[in-house]
Amino acid sequence: MHDHRKLGRELDLFDTDPLMGAGLPYWLPDGAIVRHTLEEYVREAERAAGYRHVYSPVLGKRDLYEISGHWDHYREDMFPPMDLGAEQVVLRPSLCPHHALVYRSRSHSYRELPLRIAELGGMYRAELSGVLGGLTRVRAIQLNDAHIFCTLEQAVEEARAALALIARAYADLGIRASRYRLSLPGEGGKYVADPRLWRRATALLREVLDSSGIDGSGIDYEAAEGEAAFYGPKIDVQITDPAGRESTLSTVQIDFHQPERFDLHYIGPDGAKHRPVMVHRSVIGSVERAVAHLLEEHGGAFPTWLAPVQLVVLPIAQAQEERAHEVVRRAVARGLRAEVSGPGDGTLGARVRAARLVPYQAVIGDREADAGLAAVRLRDGRRPGAVPVAELLERIAARAADRGAELWPAA
Repeated sequence: MHDHRKLGRELDLFDTDPLMGAGLPYWLPDGAIVRHTLEEYVREAERAAGYRHVYSPVLGKRDLYEISGHWDHYREDMFPPMDLGAEQVVLRPSLCPHHALVYRSRSHSYRELPLRIAELGGMYRAELSGVLGGLTRVRAIQLNDAHIFCTLEQAVEEARAALALIARAYADLGIRASRYRLSLPGEGGKYVADPRLWRRATALLREVLDSSGIDGSGIDYEAAEGEAAFYGPKIDVQITDPAGRESTLSTVQIDFHQPERFDLHYIGPDGAKHRPVMVHRSVIGSVERAVAHLLEEHGGAFPTWLAPVQLVVLPIAQAQEERAHEVVRRAVARGLRAEVSGPGDGTLGARVRAARLVPYQAVIGDREADAGLAAVRLRDGRRPGAVPVAELLERIAARAADRGAELWPAA
């Protein structure tokens, strides 16, 4: 069983400092590579699915969150307002209100819908010190968020497509969903009081779940009271860590509340104003939680495409170091992440052990250097033997491109 906090420090991925504060981890170079690669994967997947990316500020006036309902229903989880002259600004606890304003900034025709807006943006939550832990509970969150503005008739299909996008991402990342949950309101006053909108949104999400999955045969799910967002019900995709702890990684929501609060509209085919539906969707949730789960799921042995170092080149002696650096230069030119571990780093055995989590190792002695070969060692213990450097780089590039799990598939 792996603990991402221990692994993250051992592998020099992330750390914390008391002067930065609890719940505010910083990313070291190798961790930054994992994070950047994951973020770029998500952006590419979203672009292919028709999303357009935006950037929005991490601050907003208190008035913005009063309109959205966060101030009334979510204030305990927000950082205190900061006074700027006669105004108060707040670190945002959510990207939703900002995207509502992005939509509202331009007029829209029904012909433009669905309009899919995505952002990998920062948000902040005033978590209590006692619940903070590693990357799973932090105060500064990088959220993979998106909001789809669509007609009522388009809402179910858009939510269904979002679930399919989540499933594809999980397959590429090696993540397994433990269960799906329909999160409903519970007792208490933290929810927006509009039973009509709650019933409407819940019915649509049930339709989404009942018509998703393989061949549209439906997804098994459990209803859970008290887990909804304050403005509406949601589908939560649950994951379980190696210790058996369950958490929510991805969500899909159908929201009628915020379009009303922000007076959003589009011009319909009749020339009149109509209210859009707002579908909230997060493929991998927070980048921090996603990386924590991937660390524990893979024990630090990331898939080739996500590994901080994909190839380490090991010259046996100093005489082969220049050839090793040449191999690394060729690898980098192919877009791969490679480095040399030379005799100055220890014996060959020590260097092999130090690089045990790197997917590919290329050992170069006199024979390999003279013939343009590399003796290949794989992370899983296999030794395919000496192959031309060009073939090795081609194989690694192919595995990185197709995000395959198999390191050395049969030709």
